[in-house]
Amino acid sequence: MAGPLRDVVRSIDADVPVYRVETTQGLFDERAKKLANLLTGISSSVGLVGLTMALIGLYAIVAYQVSRRTREIGIRMALGARQGQVLRRVLRQAATMGAAGVFVGTAVSFAAGRGLTAGLGTPSFDPLLFAAVPILLLTTTVLASLIPARRAASIDPQRALRHD
Repeated sequence: MAGPLRDVVRSIDADVPVYRVETTQGLFDERAKKLANLLTGISSSVGLVGLTMALIGLYAIVAYQVSRRTREIGIRMALGARQGQVLRRVLRQAATMGAAGVFVGTAVSFAAGRGLTAGLGTPSFDPLLFAAVPILLLTTTVLASLIPARRAASIDPQRALRHD
């Protein structure tokens, strides 16, 4: 149909160029794909920004907890605690905090997914996603708490005992 359409346009005005001939359905399909890709990109970007902010916040919380407990950690080290023990203790506390957050977040997302399924009529449960995200979040929690944990393990007991 492109050839006859070009001939009709040329018969009306020969100076009008006809570059691209396509159906309205094809145009709508192409725009729908572009819109879906744009929304996916925006969602991914917002998710990455959220993950980055969560990591920064988690680091700040763990660093604050460690700085608040500097005297306690110094006393433990003065009484014979080794760096590895202090490191494990701080990492364990951060992992416990992260596990609680992952548990609550998974429960809320599962419930919200059921609500979205009922409202939109599309399936929302993805077993791979529900398995991978908690593992990823726990891993990032431990990695974000590693710097404050290493700092806590390297505290000099004498300086920590003088700390207010």
